[in-house]
Amino acid sequence: MKPYRLARVAEAVREVASETILYELHDPRVKMVTVTRAEVSGDLQHAKIYVSIMGNEGEQKLSLRGLRHAAGFVQSKLAKRLQTRFTPIVTFVLDKGVKHSIEITRLINEALAQGAPPPPADGEEAGHAPDDAEGSAEDDAENEG
Repeated sequence: MKPYRLARVAEAVREVASETILYELHDPRVKMVTVTRAEVSGDLQHAKIYVSIMGNEGEQKLSLRGLRHAAGFVQSKLAKRLQTRFTPIVTFVLDKGVKHSIEITRLINEALAQGAPPPPADGEEAGHAPDDAEGSAEDDAENEG
């Protein structure tokens, strides 16, 4: 199948899933869920919906269980939207990319707050003071002239 068609179907799956979770799903277990992306198999038989869930690990597992329980409901909404022979079987996958990026940002901010030396600026070599660089440029100019 053409890659652009797969991308369009994946985007439609992502839109339908996010709208359904946000507006039509009334399961109290499902909260603080963001649909990040969707992947569709080449034969349009399966769709993986990646979700980011805020909260601790217990809340994430509970929300993911609620989403997996509601997969048939999301799939029925998807069947109404897609004009394909088969409706993809929906599976929800926890996307940990957002949590990892937040954790990395926190670690970088902690390292900067502890007084780690700043990285050298462009054009400066590590271990040389900026005054040394200016002096060598003047010496080069004298040698040329």
